[in-house]
Amino acid sequence: MKILLSGGTGFIGQKITQLLTKNNHEVYILTRNSDRFDDKPYVHYVEWLTETAFPENNLMKIDAVINLAGESINNGRWNDEHKERIYDSRIESTDEILRIIRALESKPSVLINASAVGYYPSSETKIYTEQSLEKGSDFLARTVVDWEKQATLAQDEGVRVAYGRFGIILGKDAGALPSMAMPYKLMAGGTVGSGKQWLSWVHHEDVARAILFAIEHDELEGPFNVTAPNPMRMKEFGKTLGRALNRPHWIPAPAFALKLALGDKSALVLEGQKALPKVLEEKGFTFKYSTLHQALQEIYS
Repeated sequence: MKILLSGGTGFIGQKITQLLTKNNHEVYILTRNSDRFDDKPYVHYVEWLTETAFPENNLMKIDAVINLAGESINNGRWNDEHKERIYDSRIESTDEILRIIRALESKPSVLINASAVGYYPSSETKIYTEQSLEKGSDFLARTVVDWEKQATLAQDEGVRVAYGRFGIILGKDAGALPSMAMPYKLMAGGTVGSGKQWLSWVHHEDVARAILFAIEHDELEGPFNVTAPNPMRMKEFGKTLGRALNRPHWIPAPAFALKLALGDKSALVLEGQKALPKVLEEKGFTFKYSTLHQALQEIYS
């Protein structure tokens, strides 16, 4: 297949590209700085989101589109300016993806759009699947609700749309895990907030596999949770992380300190959802890393 990918130079984009090329798919990566990159076997870089860029002119027949583009939620403290960039970058890039799809003479069969389990309200007691109708009301929830709504417009072009609601993606050198692991490496790891909040996590390799699975399964449409089937409460997550690093779990991180340090971003670790991957499992997807012990063992091996 020929697959168009936005956000392809980021953490997850690189993992997806590796998996796609390993399976002999051709990947066209959208980037503002195509001159910085040289094409490689099965990988091509196409300029977009500049005044002179018309990427559709460099794309012949595209079978699928993956949209991951957007300002990282893991960088820096959330203030009003950063939140505006997080929101606007997702909506604007999705608008451009829609424009490209409309301009293509031969339409792709599917658009896989990124989203997040932050779609659901935070809760210490509820379990969320893709059938759950409740929506959160905080900044991240509003962002992903609008992001999904915008991506769904591709259906007007006869394109199947599925959006992967990502949990906390675990990788050694990128994503949320390095900052979560740092206190343990400094011998200062401990329970974050109350410790009762749920953390729906997923190994980066399973994220890439789930995206390819969604492309290959025509019956998969709408939301699908990209989370391991065994979420954990934050306290147990921390203890498991400490064991994986051979470090103690003992110094708590109080909620007020995190709110001062991170601003609204503190909600990512102080609040959470227990989100289960019901759609993926019902369609026959098997997680390679279904337990946190397995995931951390691979990451830190």
